[in-house]
Amino acid sequence: MTKMLKGIAASDGIAAAKAYMLVQPDLSFSETSISDPEAEIKRLDDAVAASKSELEAIKQKATQNLGAEEAEVFEAHLTILADPEMIGQIENQIKNEKVNAEAALKSVTDMFISMFEGMTDNAYMQERAGDIRDVTKRVMSHLLGVTLPNPALIDEEVVIVAHDLTPSDTAQLDRNFVKGFITDIGGRTSHSAIMSRTLEIPAVVGSGSATTEIKEGDMVIIDGIAGDAVIDPTADQLAEYEQKAADFKAQKAEWQQLKDARSVSKDGKQVILGANIGTPKDVTGAVDNGAEAVGLFRSEFLYMDASELPTEEEQFKAYKEAVEGMDGKQVVVRTMDIGGDKDLPYLPLPEEENPFLGYRAIRISLDRQDIFRTQLRALLRASHYGRLAIMFPMIATVKEFKDAKAIFEEEKAKLVKEGIPVSDDIEVGMMMEIPAAAMIADKLAKYADFFSIGTNDLIQYSMAADRGNERVSYLYQPYNPSILRLIKNIIDASHKEGKWTGMCGEMAGDQVAVPLLLGLGLDEFSMSATSILKTRSLLKKLDSVKMQELAQKAVEDCETTEEVEALVAEYTK
Repeated sequence: MTKMLKGIAASDGIAAAKAYMLVQPDLSFSETSISDPEAEIKRLDDAVAASKSELEAIKQKATQNLGAEEAEVFEAHLTILADPEMIGQIENQIKNEKVNAEAALKSVTDMFISMFEGMTDNAYMQERAGDIRDVTKRVMSHLLGVTLPNPALIDEEVVIVAHDLTPSDTAQLDRNFVKGFITDIGGRTSHSAIMSRTLEIPAVVGSGSATTEIKEGDMVIIDGIAGDAVIDPTADQLAEYEQKAADFKAQKAEWQQLKDARSVSKDGKQVILGANIGTPKDVTGAVDNGAEAVGLFRSEFLYMDASELPTEEEQFKAYKEAVEGMDGKQVVVRTMDIGGDKDLPYLPLPEEENPFLGYRAIRISLDRQDIFRTQLRALLRASHYGRLAIMFPMIATVKEFKDAKAIFEEEKAKLVKEGIPVSDDIEVGMMMEIPAAAMIADKLAKYADFFSIGTNDLIQYSMAADRGNERVSYLYQPYNPSILRLIKNIIDASHKEGKWTGMCGEMAGDQVAVPLLLGLGLDEFSMSATSILKTRSLLKKLDSVKMQELAQKAVEDCETTEEVEALVAEYTK
């Protein structure tokens, strides 16, 4: 029976394939008494053997897709399964207490987990608790005869269906097989949405009920342009979407002609179109899509993809690879933006009532200067190999910026003294994402070399509305006059001091926002690489003088988001 699901268009494109349910199965069980311990031990041994061969396959696949370092975690899981001490204790409990394998497995592994978690002075041992948890889940799934999803093992074309996708889930996806995905929760600015654009996979997020409406193996069409999904489509619907996919492909080919063109408006006003990236590997996609800069390198992915704090050398290699890959074009690296919804297992942060308003980003860097200085040294060393700029996230006050900049200057002086080559013209700027900072942009512009507007956070803080909360998602309003006034204030303040302003939030590639931003005088638009050519095509049709008039009217005369949208439609007819 054909069904339609409505969601949020997160990543352009059309895909049709069988559903792969990335949903955690129910692993609950009842403890029962058994009469044949030997048969029960055999069940346990079979489940352990099946888990081992599964982990070998996942490890091999992860090595191919992500590299040997990333695959180490699965080696740790195999080591746990080979531990005679733990397996022996489970077998003894089955024999002595005559309980089923599930109960013995849980009882013994729970004891090991709490023992490791209690080693508060040894972060490495504490991490092992998480590994034991993962391994237990895998063995339990075999005992109960249910399937654990293994995205790394997908070897046919599929559409992923999930409640949400974590950064580690998305890191395991193979673009050759994963044709698209749909989630229950999330918005255009959620991690899964941003990753889908980086991977160039069509995606629909925030559908509300994908995991309950879709079953494993159902045929699903994902329309990432309109934000729709069709479950069990008819032959006619498949044909219609094939046509839509062909049209989109033709449109992309037309945009591709602009790959090496400058980003100019109809009347010749030039801006810079940059790409947002998460790893040095993303530079290829940025260059292929005609990026004139990297406006945001999210350095926290170096921290999130590691099992301990990345060393200066590891970071240096990553930054150097990115600046060399951009071949003289500017790369703006944001210093570690951890906290909020991004945490590190090996860097325990305090439990907070509201982590988005808590200890995160520059607040951690200024507090944990050992981590911050290591990162700054790596960045300074990499600056010698290309055009590197640095920006600090979550700056709220002039003092925070000055303190961060002072630490940067200290580390630069040390490297120069050590005779290590460092670029002389590193621009040091800041993210504009806190309304308090936007209101004193004129003061901050005296000290920062540039501003980069992070609209995802600026909007959620201005509207006091969590961008991940479906119930208040209607308040995520990029075109609201209040947001446009803040943006105008930031851009005007930077220009007054002879500085430039970029934008690296999702709004920079939003086709309704682009005419407004051009009119407000934005200098650099940085977005998912896949949005660059579409935006360059749009810019060629816009007259910058007329867009200034549009922006002025939107800021001064409009009262609502809807009025602004209507005004943009009228001016860009």
